[in-house]
Amino acid sequence: MIRALTGALFLVVMVGGMVWNAMSFALLFTVVTALTLWEAYGLVNRQDGVDVNRVIGTTAGTYMFVAFFAASVGIEGLSVPLLFLPWLITLIYLLISELYLCHTQPLHTWAYTMWGQLYVAFPFALLPMLYFGYSWFIPLAIFIFLWCSDTGAYCCGSLLGRHKLFPRISPGKSWEGSIGGGLITVLVSQVIVWLGPSTILADGTAVVFGLTALQWAGFALVVVVFGTWGDLVESLLKRTLGVKDSGNILPGHGGMLDRFDSSLLAIPAAAAYLLTLELL
Repeated sequence: MIRALTGALFLVVMVGGMVWNAMSFALLFTVVTALTLWEAYGLVNRQDGVDVNRVIGTTAGTYMFVAFFAASVGIEGLSVPLLFLPWLITLIYLLISELYLCHTQPLHTWAYTMWGQLYVAFPFALLPMLYFGYSWFIPLAIFIFLWCSDTGAYCCGSLLGRHKLFPRISPGKSWEGSIGGGLITVLVSQVIVWLGPSTILADGTAVVFGLTALQWAGFALVVVVFGTWGDLVESLLKRTLGVKDSGNILPGHGGMLDRFDSSLLAIPAAAAYLLTLELL
C-alpha cells in the first residue's frame, strides 16, 4: 500500500510540475537536482578517503540547473557567461580548498565532486533547453517513455523472460523484457503522434510537437536504450558501494537516484538525438 501511494504521489508531482507552467517545471527540477545530488554525494562519501563537500557540491550542481533555465528563458541584462560565473568560481574553490583540508585522497574528492556535476546535475540542466528549445512536451515525453519502458519490461520479463540481459550487474533484467518494453514504448510514441496536435508541412508530412512519426519512434528507441544503460550504470554504482538502495526518501521505491537513474543517461542521449535531427 505504501509503495503504491508513494508511486501515485510521485507520478502526480512529476506530471503536474512539468505541465503546469514554466516556473513549476523549474521548481520541480531544482528540488529534484538538489535532492539527487545530496544523495549521490552522501553515497560516495561512505568510501574511505572520500570527503566531498555535500553542501557546496549540491549547491553548485543545483545552481547549474538554475543557470541553464535562466539562459534558456533569457534574462535581460544578464549574459550567458555571467550566469555561469558563480558555478565556475565554486568549482575553482573546491579545487583550491583541497590544498588546506589535508584529506588523505584529494584526487578522489575532486573526481567524485565533478562526477556529481556531470552525472547528476548536467542531465537535469539540459531539460530547460529541451523545454524552451523544442516543446514543453519533450521533457515529459522522455519520462513517459521511461515509465512505459520500465512497466513494459517488467510485465514482458515476468511472462516471457528467459535470457538474462546483464546478469553480472542486474540479474533480474531479461532480453525479452527489454525488447518488449521497447516495443511498447515505440507504440506509445505513435499514440502521441495520433493524439497530439499536428502541423502539416508543405510536403504533406504531419509534425507533432516538432517531430514526425518516424522521428518520434526513433526518439522513443533512444530513450529506451539509454534509459536501460542508465539503470545498469546506477546498479553498478550500488554494487560497487555495497548498497541495495541509493536512499529511502521515497518509501517503497528507494532513493532519488533509484527513481531517476534511467533519465541521467536518457536525457543527454535525447538531447543529442534532437540536435542531430536539426543537422540532417
